[in-house]
Amino acid sequence: MQISRTASRVTAAVAVAGATVLAVSVPAFAHVTVQPEGAAAKGGYATVDFKVPNERDNASTTKLEVNLPADHPLASVMPQPVPGWSVKVTKSKLDKPLTMHGEKIGEAVTKVTWTADGKGIQPGYFQKFPLSLGALPEDADQLVFKAIQTYSNKEVVRWIEVPQEGQDEPENPAPTLELSAATDDHHGTAAAAGDDDAKGGADDDAADAHQEAAADSDGGTDTTARVLGIVGIVIGVAGVAYGVLAGRRRTA
Repeated sequence: MQISRTASRVTAAVAVAGATVLAVSVPAFAHVTVQPEGAAAKGGYATVDFKVPNERDNASTTKLEVNLPADHPLASVMPQPVPGWSVKVTKSKLDKPLTMHGEKIGEAVTKVTWTADGKGIQPGYFQKFPLSLGALPEDADQLVFKAIQTYSNKEVVRWIEVPQEGQDEPENPAPTLELSAATDDHHGTAAAAGDDDAKGGADDDAADAHQEAAADSDGGTDTTARVLGIVGIVIGVAGVAYGVLAGRRRTA
């Protein structure tokens, strides 16, 4: 009987350790998000991806509506074709015209809507919807895009809640694009002027590549250390439990 109770304690200890590992490895709840392909620098242009996961087991995502920020209108918005989806770009007149390349622009894109031609995003899958945006504002640190996701069963999920600094993430956060510091080249391309400038740019690229490689190496080392640490904890718990069981068997 004593051995049976001890075995139960061992099982419980291993279960707790296993649950801890699972808690560490389970990903965060999926939302509609936006991420740049490369940099999204203030005053420049960027290609961004709206990542849309299907969070339902019995319905597919058939429509995505993305509303562009009205407080920072963008003069240039171009969607990339997505196979299996049609896209509609909605423009509206601006209260205050924008100036782009010396020309005044009286309207801007305020909404982009993708609609599935077929089954859409099936359960267990996600889809990316790319947009080319510019020029990004120079007086903002982020852009908030309110999105509406529609499922085949007519369910509508509104990703429109704006995250607030210092507060917990809302239940349905709006996709938020973080902007990096402005660069000299707002178009995101480097132009060399003479052999010396070209050589300097090559040296800078090599240095950046070296730093990125070092950062990746450090990140891999940290990840490995964390994984080994978790495995060590599980093995340690199992070892202690086994020692207790063995000790009780000897005393019995």
